[in-house]
Amino acid sequence: MSGGQRLLIKITRDSLPQVKDKYPFLYLERGRLEIDDSSIKWLDADGNVVPLPVATINTLLLGPGTSITHEAVKVAAAANCAICWVGEDSLLFYAAGHLPTADTRNLKQQMLLACQPEQAVEVARRLYARRFPQAELSGKTLKEMMGMEGYRVKMLYQQKAEHYQVGWKGRQFTPGKFELSDLTNQILTASNAALYGILCSAVHSLGYSPHIGFIHSGSPLPFIYDLADLYKESLCIDLAFALSREMAGKYQKAMVAAAFRERVIQQDLLANIASDISYALGTTHARRHRQ
Repeated sequence: MSGGQRLLIKITRDSLPQVKDKYPFLYLERGRLEIDDSSIKWLDADGNVVPLPVATINTLLLGPGTSITHEAVKVAAAANCAICWVGEDSLLFYAAGHLPTADTRNLKQQMLLACQPEQAVEVARRLYARRFPQAELSGKTLKEMMGMEGYRVKMLYQQKAEHYQVGWKGRQFTPGKFELSDLTNQILTASNAALYGILCSAVHSLGYSPHIGFIHSGSPLPFIYDLADLYKESLCIDLAFALSREMAGKYQKAMVAAAFRERVIQQDLLANIASDISYALGTTHARRHRQ
């Protein structure tokens, strides 16, 4: 820097990587995000300094003990890198910053569909069809489809437990008392929360709202929960039972984070999010991967 002026590289929408081409997320805790010339740097509790290529990262998940400067927020927003505030190891999702480059046409289409009961049920039906392609969903009401889902998910848990030879007494989670759950439920809770953070940032980036759902309702992020169900079987449920065998009864957060991150990348989650939303809402004309 010289003459009291910052060096900033002008970033345009066209020069940014598309959502599907970015690295899914980076979890940070106990440190500070600041600006170094035109880039963001991470200063951890041990004094290490790491530059972050935010233009190629979809989401920064900020855990406990983190702080961020106003300038760092501006640079991240200019690079269309979402910022989410989460609990330790992403066990709780608190908030996400809305990106200013999102296209409001997608939000308008989402709202129009949600406000028309028949159209809203069609969106729900397409979401269920994505998960259960062999199911007969024609003419089913939302309540009927939710009942079918409940039975299938219960059977899925049991099948995974038998496949991996892991004991299973059902899904249990008490907010604020993570340690009271058994190992498999702890892994499920952690991976679910991380998935919600990624989905929330991607939904914001694509110009949709996390708050306008088609299956879930009466919760803070219904559209996120709608979408999360598309990916939970492979990203969270199968992972939880597979890792339960490896961990031998003791929760290991580093192993969970590494395994979850590997699956997210292998399954190309960010590209699937954009195409799955477009399919569900019937908006193939919308800017699916634009930012």
